[in-house]
Amino acid sequence: MNNRKANLSRKLATAAIIAAAYAALTVVLAPISYGPIQFRVSEALTVLPFFMPCTVWGLLIGCILANLFTGSVLDIVFGSLATLLAALCTAHFGKKGNTVKTRLLGCLMPVLFNAVIVGAVLTWGYGFQEFPNPLASYGFNALTVGLGELAVLYLIGYTLLRQLPKIKAFGDFVRRVNQ
Repeated sequence: MNNRKANLSRKLATAAIIAAAYAALTVVLAPISYGPIQFRVSEALTVLPFFMPCTVWGLLIGCILANLFTGSVLDIVFGSLATLLAALCTAHFGKKGNTVKTRLLGCLMPVLFNAVIVGAVLTWGYGFQEFPNPLASYGFNALTVGLGELAVLYLIGYTLLRQLPKIKAFGDFVRRVNQ
């Protein structure tokens, strides 16, 4: 097999593993992964594009698979879109170097996209209208989703961004995947 095919195979395999990990973590932790107040631990994986841009596609597929369990087309389409956009932005910040600023911004992307998009899906797609004013309900839903994302991304995700580069085997793997 030539080098180009080997590199493509490595990227596809990496993306597939990330897709499986994201979906499995979400479904296994379903009680805290879905709904208006969620702590989706699998979202910590959205920091991986910071190091390996090919994982963006694994995150998208993993999110689609996880959201199939909700049975809602809105959740499947828009929830997965939030993860895709966040992962693309995180990959962008990773290309700028591994600094405190880029790590903080990389972690912020899933928080913002999920708060805005999933907050809207919960409010208008699922009808979670806690307040008489729909915009107040949207604000509440965006806040609760955003807080859950904030906790996951800055407790787990940021720790991954700081610690993974210190692991020699991880660094070697990232170099091979990104060839």
